Amino acid sequence: MTVAVVLVIVVALGFDFVNGFHDAANSIATVVSTRVLSPRLAVLWAAVFNFVAFLVFGDEVASTIAKDVVDQNILSIGVIFAGLVGAIVWDLITFWLGLPTSSSHALVGGMAGAAVARAGFDVLIAEGLRTIGVFIVLSPLGGLAFALLLTVLISWVFHRNRRLDRLNRGFRRGQLVSAAAFSLGHGANDAQKTMGIILALLIASGHAAADASTPLWVVLSAHTAIALGTLTGGWRIVKTMGSRITRLQPVGGVAAESAAAVTLFATSAAGIPVSTTHTITGAIVGVGAARRISAVRWGVAGRVVWAWVLTIPGAFSIAFLTSALLDVVS
Repeated sequence: MTVAVVLVIVVALGFDFVNGFHDAANSIATVVSTRVLSPRLAVLWAAVFNFVAFLVFGDEVASTIAKDVVDQNILSIGVIFAGLVGAIVWDLITFWLGLPTSSSHALVGGMAGAAVARAGFDVLIAEGLRTIGVFIVLSPLGGLAFALLLTVLISWVFHRNRRLDRLNRGFRRGQLVSAAAFSLGHGANDAQKTMGIILALLIASGHAAADASTPLWVVLSAHTAIALGTLTGGWRIVKTMGSRITRLQPVGGVAAESAAAVTLFATSAAGIPVSTTHTITGAIVGVGAARRISAVRWGVAGRVVWAWVLTIPGAFSIAFLTSALLDVVS
């Protein structure tokens, strides 16, 4: 491989690492806010299941990112690099602001912006982007609906139980399982996005055929990078996700994580790249709304939604400028 290809692979794994610490809050916020695990143990727990996800899921999401966002003929080392810069810079900005935005949609916006800067809007693949756009809405709604229903079901099943301390102890143990399941779904969906970018780079540089599957070394390196990123934590966003949107008890943590995990398992199996951030946020709102509408801090939720809305155009703009600058200096 050329030095340029290796450097862009390193940048892609850097994005995966940033994704890990930016989205660590998704995996651990509920289990930390309910005090089931300490922050240090929670990130270790999440990182382990981020890594082992490759043993459970295939590479359908990676294939979608590599082949269904922009025309492969326009992809080059420079375009992919500019797309990654757009996604990383947007992630770092929102991390500093403590906003749980989507690394997935930052990556899609970055790749689209870099490609459009080189060849115009015709290089975008409408069908793939349409599917991603639909699930920007459906993934948080799915998480919200599943979490609300699960919370109501749990309340109905245990409504006669007067031993609340004992019940909470049971759900604290259950939250270890639900947090592991969500971290597994996070690793399955988010690590595959970096795998897809590296696969697109290998195809564009002639190191892989257009119909190639993801090499094992790419799978292992992507899951390692996201797991290491998760180990560094993301404490600004943990605070927003774990306590500012609504207050969670262990029963709510189980409901939110289980609902989000089911959504991620289904979309990963279908090869649909969705936002783990959107999914778990929707689930947390669903848990709060199941208690009472006023239990949700809608002002904080509104700031989060605005950050979601701005993610794709924000990353698109940064990548567009980066790509245009590379075009000028090259």
